Amino acid sequence: MVHRGSTGGIVAELKYRMDCVVAISNIAKMHAQSQHPAVRLWTHPQTGVLTRIRAEIVRRGVHPARALVLLPYAQLLPVAQDLWAQCYPDGFAPRFETVVSASRGLGLLELGAQGTARDHGTRGPVDICFEQALDGLTAHALLAQAGVDSAGDLIANVLVQAVYQLAPLAASIVPAQRAQWVLAAQSHLEADMHGPAMAWEALLARVALQWAGASHYSSDWLWSPQLRAGLDCLIAVQGFSADPLLKGLQHCWGDAMLCLPLALKLSDWAQFKTDAKVRLHACLDSEDEALHAAACAIRHIEAGQCPVALVSSDRALTRRIRALLECAGVSIRDENGWKLSTTNSAAHVMSLLKACVWDASSDAVLDWLKSAPLFAGDIVGLEAAMRRAPMRDWRGASKLLAQHKTHLHAASLERIEHIREQLQSSRTLLDWLSALRTALQRTGAWDALQADAAGVQVLGALRLSEHACVGLSQLQEQALWRARRMPLGEFIAWVNLTLEQASFKPAHPAHAQVVIAPMNQILARPFAALVLVGCDEVRLNPSPDATGVWTPAQRAALGLPSRESLAQTLAQAWQHALQTPVCDVLWRSSDDAGEVLLPSPLVQLIELAQERGTTGEGTAHGLPSSHPLVDRRIAAAPVAPPLPQGHLLGMTSLSASAYDDLRQCPYRFFALRLLNLKPVEELDAEVGKRDFGLWLHEVLKQFHEALALKGHLDRLGRQKLLDELSSAASRTQVLAQEEFLPFAAAWPAVREGYLTWLEQHEKTGAVFSHAEAMRTQTLEQGALQLVGRLDRIDSLPGAGVMVLDYKTESATKTAARVKEPFEDTQMAFYAALMPHNSALQAAYVSLQEQGTKHYPQAHIVQARDAFLQGMVHDMQRVAQGAVLPALGDASACDFCHARGLCRKDFWTPA
Repeated sequence: MVHRGSTGGIVAELKYRMDCVVAISNIAKMHAQSQHPAVRLWTHPQTGVLTRIRAEIVRRGVHPARALVLLPYAQLLPVAQDLWAQCYPDGFAPRFETVVSASRGLGLLELGAQGTARDHGTRGPVDICFEQALDGLTAHALLAQAGVDSAGDLIANVLVQAVYQLAPLAASIVPAQRAQWVLAAQSHLEADMHGPAMAWEALLARVALQWAGASHYSSDWLWSPQLRAGLDCLIAVQGFSADPLLKGLQHCWGDAMLCLPLALKLSDWAQFKTDAKVRLHACLDSEDEALHAAACAIRHIEAGQCPVALVSSDRALTRRIRALLECAGVSIRDENGWKLSTTNSAAHVMSLLKACVWDASSDAVLDWLKSAPLFAGDIVGLEAAMRRAPMRDWRGASKLLAQHKTHLHAASLERIEHIREQLQSSRTLLDWLSALRTALQRTGAWDALQADAAGVQVLGALRLSEHACVGLSQLQEQALWRARRMPLGEFIAWVNLTLEQASFKPAHPAHAQVVIAPMNQILARPFAALVLVGCDEVRLNPSPDATGVWTPAQRAALGLPSRESLAQTLAQAWQHALQTPVCDVLWRSSDDAGEVLLPSPLVQLIELAQERGTTGEGTAHGLPSSHPLVDRRIAAAPVAPPLPQGHLLGMTSLSASAYDDLRQCPYRFFALRLLNLKPVEELDAEVGKRDFGLWLHEVLKQFHEALALKGHLDRLGRQKLLDELSSAASRTQVLAQEEFLPFAAAWPAVREGYLTWLEQHEKTGAVFSHAEAMRTQTLEQGALQLVGRLDRIDSLPGAGVMVLDYKTESATKTAARVKEPFEDTQMAFYAALMPHNSALQAAYVSLQEQGTKHYPQAHIVQARDAFLQGMVHDMQRVAQGAVLPALGDASACDFCHARGLCRKDFWTPA
């Protein structure tokens, strides 16, 4: 800094003045060669912002080192500094800052892991943190003080949003005068919110106003006398919208402060006479819009028009475009980022918390264990054991696995349950974060999070790192919510909100070809091309709504932006964006539901101007629409039906269901049986009729085995025995009581119908022999063994044998099985498992609420012999290399696990 009182300072000041004269005389020549509209906003000889800053510094006789220039957002800092160095290479330069960057430079703020500024040191008990998760806790406490003890999250969130809208207004008032501002604003609220119908709105408005007025803000240093003593001039550069802080500072600083608009008014663009070219692209849907946007950006890069600005308000669409550009090898700078909650690191933290709730599902616990390094060696065995006996709830699964004989499973279960129990009690927020940090460290996930860029930001956002935790501890000492205890469910909601509100911004490349940024932040930035996506009537509404609890009269009285001013700001940002040398404007013609979408009215104005061959006021249009996608000829690649051979995949055993697959569709047999591509059992499937059938089979097996030991029982004794066994089976299989309720309600009727049928069946002389019996039968060739489990085998008078198969399907379907004995694969297969005698009988037993019915399969011996002959012939053909085509009919293909493998839907017609 130059001291004006010294001789050296006077010489330096004179030299500085001479440098100014030389620089000002050369400015017109320098910028006559730079025609980019953004650069001209800075360096225009008469209206350029840097030109006016330089002229103002010279006029005031202020040394640049004692001048501070506040820019509207941080992305403009390098632009302003570089252009100043080009325009004025000699002499000193003023200090270019934003409010946040200057506060951080003075040590008043610290930068969090998310790039957000936080006040340094201890905060007040009601200070706004501008982090919705923490401010939500303060909102709950304030509402409780206001008499709303049972305030829900929805009311608290509305209060937080209301105070966020008031915060810029309160920050624009001198701290010592905010109490008077609150009193004056209170009168406007009372005048427009009265009566019982507006009671809630009035309460939220009053609390928000008091909260905003009692808070301290990171910009309060601008009011300090020390800052005014260290500066001779404060120059504020304003963006699209009027910042109330600048207006308040103008009253405080007086002539020592100057406000300069960076954005031109709509009527001022006519003076620039830009040659911007606007291309319009109407796309079919969101996917087509993403393809067109990526193609436009790549076309600009190939033409040397870099960097390219990509502007989109649709998060999902932006992610899709980014993925397409990354596949093409494009270097991307993403200034928007994406929700931190969508990263793998955030998902791991959430999976840990969700796995610790007392009623966690088995899938939730497995999801956590798969990402926990501590259990990496155990998860395969644990999951396999769980899927062998699918359990929906972890409580039932853990009891079942605890009985497993493998010591590794028992040790893993003990560690899992210990970690879960440590996170199931109510705590304060600071204690919750300490417990979460301990759990992450014990599972080995802490190091993995610290090694990942997103993981570091997750730890910072949740204040799990040591430095951030110290800051939170200082904050909690005075916070209104310091003594509040949170159950696990509430803490999970807090963590989820924190991760939802934070954005993950990846590291920026040194030289980006595409820059993803919001529309209002491409102002005065020299992009070579612009791609504007999402310009339909929904995503680019020219008249945005003014959100919040405030009425139009209150907005006008408080100084909040009206709907008209918001629309004017959007139109101004739209006009500035279209001044980029080459612009591509894209919109979709239909949404995901197929509803027709029109282009935004702003786009329709461009279409109207192009049709008339004129340019609207301040609008420059050049090229008409052009298709960015390049047509390519691709050789046709017909998809032929698969014709695999199974002779190289020898099969030693064959079940009834496997052979039924061969008869239904040879390719299904090849995929599911020879290749063993079987679907994995779902753990969270609801209890269905299949589960009822398995339960019923187990109950009847236990019943008949117990009945054989007990001897004869009367009807009442049999009922009691069945009820005892049914309750035991329900406990063993750990069926969800609420889901099994419909089957449990039907059980008494099914039980009575079965006992009635059993009495009639026993009168025929049939005697129970075996239940759920495993049987094997080796064919004469010896190369194939038939295996199967028979539901029930009875002995008949005269050395006869009867095979019974229980069915819980509809009676109509069961009756259809016995109409054609030679088409019934299942019963013929079961008959083939029995000794070859002529006294064999077989029947289906249909158990329904309406009663139990017996469906005998006639000619079972002849059907068995024909079945064996046909099966041997089929398996010989497979062994000889016969092809196994996909020949399933419509009914067989409706529910087929191999449908996606045979690709029947994509075959080329012959």
